[in-house]
Amino acid sequence: MKTEFVDLDGHPFFLRSWGDPAKPPLLMLHGFPEYGGAWGDLAPHLTDRFHCIAPDQRGYGQSWAPDDVALYRGSQLVGDMAALIDHIGGPVTVMGHDWGAAVAYGLAMFRPELVSRLIIANGVHPVPFQRALAAGGAQAEASQYILALRREGSERYFAANDFEKMKALFLARMDNAWMTPDRLSDYTAEWSRPGRLKTMIHWYRASPLQVARPGEPITDLPEMPRSRLMVRCPHLLIWGRGDTALLPEATEGLEEFAPDLTRVAFDQANHWICHQIPELVAQAIGDWLPDG
Repeated sequence: MKTEFVDLDGHPFFLRSWGDPAKPPLLMLHGFPEYGGAWGDLAPHLTDRFHCIAPDQRGYGQSWAPDDVALYRGSQLVGDMAALIDHIGGPVTVMGHDWGAAVAYGLAMFRPELVSRLIIANGVHPVPFQRALAAGGAQAEASQYILALRREGSERYFAANDFEKMKALFLARMDNAWMTPDRLSDYTAEWSRPGRLKTMIHWYRASPLQVARPGEPITDLPEMPRSRLMVRCPHLLIWGRGDTALLPEATEGLEEFAPDLTRVAFDQANHWICHQIPELVAQAIGDWLPDG
């Protein structure tokens, strides 16, 4: 693994990379509450095909982390990664997980010239997800933690007692045998960087997603025009069926927005699929690629 800092629009971003720089780039975008190093389980299994590049995204790890919540809008997060693709030389294959999927979808929808192929692992397109959140059903119930994170000062609550509540949130209700003590120590070291937990949570605070209370549907959602939210490149969705944070209803109707969609699902994995079964995830990606 190689590490380096790059300057993107005047701000430092920390990158990890695996494999031969002469191979096609694969941009790997982490979610909450991870960091670029979280791809270390999967990336080595993809270096036969790709030069894997994993940034700490804005507000995370060793990358630029402004304090102002107004600097975490989706367009700005997508802009960071568009600048990185320009730095790398695009178009590239983009892979996203969790919140990283939101940025990956943003790139595919709004900067399609930069994205040749899109891979999502347990992440969601904004329209099916917002529909599920607004319905007030199981997905809304599973996502009530978003409201807790958005509260002012939540970073202090979640950091208390050596991140006791953060660990509970991160590891709740799913098999986490992959999370060894050494690995958890690595995560807490990243969360402990000055101000980082606050800026990580700013992604939730800046998001326009509306989360219904269970049994209280939201019926006045703003219009989400299909024509602007299309994924026109080849798209692979890899899903761990044991996910209790993102439920199947959060991807219902995805084909409406991604006509070239392939779905692959695994019963033996959950939200943390890239840690649990990296070999099978890599195999699914290889099988999907044109000469796989």
